[in-house]
Amino acid sequence: MPAPDLSRVPGTPRSDDPARLAELHAGLLRTGFTHDRVAALLGEAAMDALARDQVVPALRALDAALGSPGRPDRGLAGLVVLFLLGRTVPSDVLAEASVDPELLALLGLVEPAEGGLRTTVDLRPHASDDGGELYVASDLGESQRPGALRRDHVLGIGQASITLAQTTDRRPVGRALDLGTGCGIQAFHLLAHARHVTATDVSDRALGFARFNLLLNARELGIDPDRLEDRVSLRLGSLLDPVRGERFDLVVSNPPFVITPRLEHEGPEDRYTYRDGGLPGDRIVSGLVRELPEVLAPGATAHLLGNWEVLGTEDVEGRAVPPPERWMRRPERWVPDGIDAWWIQRELATPEEYAETWLRDAAESRDQAHHEQAYRAYLDDFAARGVQAVGFGMIRLRRPAAARRGALRRFEHVPHPVQQPLAPSLAATWDRADWLAEHGDDWPAARLVAAEDVTEERHQRPGAEHPGVILLRQGAGLRRTVVLSSEAAGFAGACDGELSAGQILGALAALLGWEGGERERVAEEVRHLVLDGFLVPEELVAARRDVGG
Repeated sequence: MPAPDLSRVPGTPRSDDPARLAELHAGLLRTGFTHDRVAALLGEAAMDALARDQVVPALRALDAALGSPGRPDRGLAGLVVLFLLGRTVPSDVLAEASVDPELLALLGLVEPAEGGLRTTVDLRPHASDDGGELYVASDLGESQRPGALRRDHVLGIGQASITLAQTTDRRPVGRALDLGTGCGIQAFHLLAHARHVTATDVSDRALGFARFNLLLNARELGIDPDRLEDRVSLRLGSLLDPVRGERFDLVVSNPPFVITPRLEHEGPEDRYTYRDGGLPGDRIVSGLVRELPEVLAPGATAHLLGNWEVLGTEDVEGRAVPPPERWMRRPERWVPDGIDAWWIQRELATPEEYAETWLRDAAESRDQAHHEQAYRAYLDDFAARGVQAVGFGMIRLRRPAAARRGALRRFEHVPHPVQQPLAPSLAATWDRADWLAEHGDDWPAARLVAAEDVTEERHQRPGAEHPGVILLRQGAGLRRTVVLSSEAAGFAGACDGELSAGQILGALAALLGWEGGERERVAEEVRHLVLDGFLVPEELVAARRDVGG
């Protein structure tokens, strides 16, 4: 079957004329339609409200500019109202922008409306990795159009896509895969450090938007608009189907992971394709985790977002185990043998909270009868499988570059605020885990130092001779806090790089008169401090310094 013409997919902007797209990009820049200028024009409060899909503060902030012909920022205000707020803009306002309204209409970005022009897309500025200005087009959102979203809605820049970008490795690679590219935002970031990007999606509309965005930003992304295929391959198909048998050095995916009740006689036209992959429960995520290693080259990593169901209470040693303590039991069975995996669960929602989130996402609550029916369907679906909670977070997979004993497996619940971007911190954890695996039982021969962001905190009751609780806190990355034994606290205090870990353990043994298994217990506690980055092998610190990290 011939590949579809993605330059003119119905319902998406045209991308068959790179010269006109370059003209549009230049005009947007001349008008000052950049993230910083828009933020300054609206103000912090209106920008925060806009992030919550509330447009009234922004409209109010723009009243003065829109009502003052000849004012320098009037054209910019018009573009903000048009593309970000989704409101009709009078022609005389747009005439003061450095963008030809006829060009906007030719590209399929606007249409006539009573009183002026209205947009057919959301078009907004986005800062590139190197500080350049990019523009991203997608379908209009809930606050920009009436009614529920269309079933083949193409999502724009959201918190999930930003989170995925901030947690993805940015090392130079040859071939990268953006699985479920949507409007193409992950491909933008990948092009900064990958020689070639393959971007797939089940929706031809998504690929149409992605192609438009890539060519609109061709110069900033290092793309020759006449030879797009040299840097990017756009492929239509479901999940891994378009790339079976190929290998990639890096994979990213914000898949359609939303758990959705399956309806009798439903078809693809009944699904919100940007979030619903058409499978029951969490099978989209479990299937990807099982199959993604097939396309990973040795040493390659995959970075995903996802949901997973936490099933009914399991009894352990006579007690009921709550969801926060058992959420990882199903996901850990999905990971193939020999593949490293790291789950970081950021949220844990009840079935009710989950249903409300996704009904609100597509504006389905605007129809009360439909909302009540859909809400009930969610709860019935979860109850049928004994689901008590739904987790959300980040998944990191890796195919080791060389054969070794065992695989690295981590499952963490991290609901507190973290420092973004997380990618450097996560990569450093892999480095320490590899270092520990390589050194085996010989790791105490190394010299350890406290990480620069680590602080110690001691708590004791008034009049007490010794602290009752000693904490180590991280100020960066995952910002963990760990409670230390007094022995481990003494060990950490002696880690200045002068003595090896083994020498410090020996000194503590002599000082405290250890006679049993105290040394092994403290050594294991210290090993976890190394893995989590509270203490770092001096050789890794030196190596990172040598590469400018």
